[in-house]
Amino acid sequence: MLNTLIHGAPTDAPPLIIAPGLFGSARNWSAIAKQLSAQRQVIALDMRNHGDSFWDDDHDYPAMADDIAEVIEAHGGQADVLGHSMGGKAAMMLALNHPDLVRRLIVADMAPKPYGHGDSHGALIEAMQALPLEKIETRSEADRLLGAKVQDPGTRAFLLQSLSLRDGPVRWKFNLKALKDNLDTILGWPETPLGCSYDGPALFLSGANSHYVEAGDHDLIRALFPQAEFVEIENAGHWLHAERPREVEADVERFLG
Repeated sequence: MLNTLIHGAPTDAPPLIIAPGLFGSARNWSAIAKQLSAQRQVIALDMRNHGDSFWDDDHDYPAMADDIAEVIEAHGGQADVLGHSMGGKAAMMLALNHPDLVRRLIVADMAPKPYGHGDSHGALIEAMQALPLEKIETRSEADRLLGAKVQDPGTRAFLLQSLSLRDGPVRWKFNLKALKDNLDTILGWPETPLGCSYDGPALFLSGANSHYVEAGDHDLIRALFPQAEFVEIENAGHWLHAERPREVEADVERFLG
């Protein structure tokens, strides 16, 4: 089963499951999860091939949806589910394939469609693979070396949260080979059967400065999620939960409440 970070105790409400995006982890969501756990138990996930979860050559959305389903079944059999980016696609696939497990669905800055960011994501994977781990002793040293290929300091800081400097040799907590081999699948979206839909409540959050969800995507989303509600968060890009966490928390609490 996926590695989880659990915040708060079970309540009468179903738990909230958080599925992070590509290169994300359960720990990235700790501040928001802790805040939301005042009302219900919150379970943040390390997706397969990320963090402390298992590694597998398969990294497609039906498999990731089944991973989340296994966690929900172990925690009462029904949950509210929040997914960001890759985790948002996994959450959508979960709702389509296992609708009885999902009471309410929240998708953060993602639409059920293919994206064309393969070159940039592939370059990040190659930069991580090229890092001379045997020469690294500190995170600052790793940051300096990674800076040769990844210029943006925010991106480096985000990636380096998943560099393990303890408990043995320095290592990435990503299965970089599997992520690289499956990158087209991760950026894509599987064909859904005609008439397939999730009829429960669904909230689609997006950053006003992001281009991952355009107005033209709304009809595409409503075809699969007829009850979709759309909320745009001002002054936020694709990483809306990191850039505007309080606004994300408020919209999630309102929707779940």
